Amino acid sequence: MNAPLAPAPGTTVPVSVALPVFARPARDEFDTVLSAGAFMLLPQFGLIDVTGDDAASFLHAQLTNDTQHLDAATARLAGYCSPKGRLLASFLVWCSGESIRMLVSKDVQPAVQKRLSMFVLRAKAKLTDGTSDTLAIGLAGDVRKALSTVFDAIPDGVHVKVDGPAGSLVRVPDAAGRLRYVWVGPKAEVEARLPALEAKLKRVSPAVWDWLDIRAGEPRITQRVVEQFVPQMINFDVLGGVNFRKGCYPGQEVVARSQYRGTIKRRMSLANVPGEPDNVVPGTELFHADDPGQPCGMLVNTAAAPDGGVDALVEIKLSALDNGTVHLGAADGPVLTFLPLPYALPTEV
Repeated sequence: MNAPLAPAPGTTVPVSVALPVFARPARDEFDTVLSAGAFMLLPQFGLIDVTGDDAASFLHAQLTNDTQHLDAATARLAGYCSPKGRLLASFLVWCSGESIRMLVSKDVQPAVQKRLSMFVLRAKAKLTDGTSDTLAIGLAGDVRKALSTVFDAIPDGVHVKVDGPAGSLVRVPDAAGRLRYVWVGPKAEVEARLPALEAKLKRVSPAVWDWLDIRAGEPRITQRVVEQFVPQMINFDVLGGVNFRKGCYPGQEVVARSQYRGTIKRRMSLANVPGEPDNVVPGTELFHADDPGQPCGMLVNTAAAPDGGVDALVEIKLSALDNGTVHLGAADGPVLTFLPLPYALPTEV
């Protein structure tokens, strides 16, 4: 596979924007999701719209998943890699009218949109920032009755999508045994329906959604971890975010070699760490007590946990999980308590 064309000389990629900082949610906010149902605004996400006759084929040549055969009733995870196979961004992708929409962490959205635009060349495709014109809402728990007042049908399967005047509704993986949905629609249409939704469901902190994503075992590439992971290192292959039968894309040779060379030695796990979200942050290295001289992993995503501390998705050497203790920041740092993921990992042979 040829390496992607280099950006034009003198072209600069904009710096990322800062993610919003959320206070630790009150315990009753978690309890509402777990015992009933709730919704939350999702300002931590941005939206890129791709339009034009070649939108699907252009993205197909850039992302880790198939966009040429993306139908109107389906959403997919996809990644965008550097030529070295390291993830620059992760997306939830779906068709919306004449556009392909990509939900992405807001702090990487400007840089990723700019970088992708550099490679459009002669393709009939245009990338625009759809963040300011839309609202993204997350819903979790017993929310189907409330959603039925907004959408005529509710998607049953994971990554199934339905559309309506108020936008698109995608079912995303369950977390803590609770149903979850993402609703993205025109800002005016969504805002007009929020009072009726709030009459049926409690509104909780966006930080609860970050915790639910972690409990679903679904990673999100943010600025702190850009270019740190090959997709398999954070289970993106297990989650359906990589299509190994599609054509070339940046980093494809590295991703394919990681898959087929025999053994994947690093994977993503779920853990709890003592501390607060403002000091237990993505990108922090992990160390094993028996090998203090070199890191054995890294925090991928973090969020306040209902019972205290911080729940985290962690990329780690599988051998580090066999025995001994794993610590945050240094070999004498806080000890991680590992928890089961909600899905099985492949048995490596």
